[in-house]
Amino acid sequence: MLNLANYRWTKEPQQCNLQMRSTPYQGRSDIRFLYRPSLAKKRQLVYVLTTWRSGSSFFGELFNQHPEVFFLYEPMWHIWQKLYPGDAVSLQGAARDMLSSLYRCDLSVFQLYNSPGGKNFTSLGLFGATLNKVICSYPLCSAYRKEVVGMVDDKVCKKCPPQSLRLLEEECLKYNTIVIKGVRVLDINVLAPLMEDPSLDLKVIHLVRDPRAVANSRIKSRHGLIRENLQVVRSRDPKLRRIPFVDPGHKMSKKDGADYHSVGAMEVICDRTYRSLRTALNPPGWLKGKYLAVRYEDLVENPVKTLRNVYQFANLSANLDIESFALNMTNGTSSSSKPFIVSARNATQAASAWRTVLSIQQIKQVEEYCHHAMAILGYERVRTAGEAKDLSKSLLTASKL
Repeated sequence: MLNLANYRWTKEPQQCNLQMRSTPYQGRSDIRFLYRPSLAKKRQLVYVLTTWRSGSSFFGELFNQHPEVFFLYEPMWHIWQKLYPGDAVSLQGAARDMLSSLYRCDLSVFQLYNSPGGKNFTSLGLFGATLNKVICSYPLCSAYRKEVVGMVDDKVCKKCPPQSLRLLEEECLKYNTIVIKGVRVLDINVLAPLMEDPSLDLKVIHLVRDPRAVANSRIKSRHGLIRENLQVVRSRDPKLRRIPFVDPGHKMSKKDGADYHSVGAMEVICDRTYRSLRTALNPPGWLKGKYLAVRYEDLVENPVKTLRNVYQFANLSANLDIESFALNMTNGTSSSSKPFIVSARNATQAASAWRTVLSIQQIKQVEEYCHHAMAILGYERVRTAGEAKDLSKSLLTASKL
C-alpha cells in the first residue's frame, strides 16, 4: 500500500553541487553542425499520439519524471509557429520528418524553424524547455537531478544557462529510451514510414479522451488555442453537411464564434482519430505489437495500474516514487482552471465536468462529429440534457481496442 502521507511533492530545486559542463554556442555558419551525419543507435522510441486537451501534459510528465527517459514536449510546435497559417493536414509531412531526426538525437532540425537572423537555437529555446527534466538537471543545469522525482519549477529553470544543441544531443545519446509527446500528428498512418524503418524501434501510445470532455476543455482554453484552432478548422472538408451549432434565431456573439472554432476543430480531430483507430483494429505489419491505446478516464481512475501497463509497453520499470507522484497528481485538491498547467487535482471530477457545462447543442454537435470514434473507444452518447447531467450514470463502456 502506498502511503502518500510520507510522500512530499515539491517544486524546490534539488541541488546536486556538481560542476556543470559548458560548451560554446554553435554558430549558424557552422556547416558541420547543421549538416553532419545523424548518429543512429538502436534504442526504444515512443511517440505519444494524442490531441489538445486530452490530459497529455500530465501523461507526458510521467515520462518526463522517469530517470531513464529523454523526453521532448511538443517539438512540432516550432513547425506550426514557423509555417503559420498552414493548415493542420498540410503540415503532417514536416512533422514526420522532424520526428525522424529527433529520434536519432539530431536536434539540428530545430535550426530550420529558427527566425531568420535570430539568435542561435539553444536548449532553452525548445518549446517547454523550462519544464523539461533533462534540460533543467545535471549536467546541463545544477538546479535539479534527473533521478529525483518532482515537478520542475519553470522560474528556477529559466535561470539555467542556455546550452548548445550539440551538448543536448550528447545528452540525448546517453539515454536508451526517447519519448516524444505531440498533438500535431493527427493520424497514426502518418508515422508508418518511421515505424517501418528498421533502424528505428518506434512504438506508439495513443492517449484518448472523451471527445465531449476535449471540446469542453478546448472552449475553456480557447484563447490559448486560437491559432491552432484556425489551423485545424482550415483542414475541414467544405463539402460535408454540418448540423447547426446553435438553435435557429440565436444571435451569435464573439464568444459563440470562439466556441464555434473550438468545437468545430473536433470534426477534423475526430475524423483523424477514427482513421487511427480503424488502423489499430486491423493493424498492418508495421503496427502489430507496437500500439497501445490508453483512455484518460482509465488513467485517472486507476493511475498506478495504468502507469505500470504503459511502462511495461515502453520497456520501462516503475518505482514507488513515480507511482506516488501519479497518485498525488490525480487526487489533489487544486481547482485551477488554467490551461496547459500540470498540477495536483481531482482528475476524476475534471474528467466528467463537461456533463454539467456543455449545452445539449454543443454535446450533440461533438457527438455528430465523433460518434464513430466514440463507439470504438467505449464512450456512450446521450439523448437528453438530463441524461448528460445525471452523474450517477456512467457513460463509459468497454473499449474495442
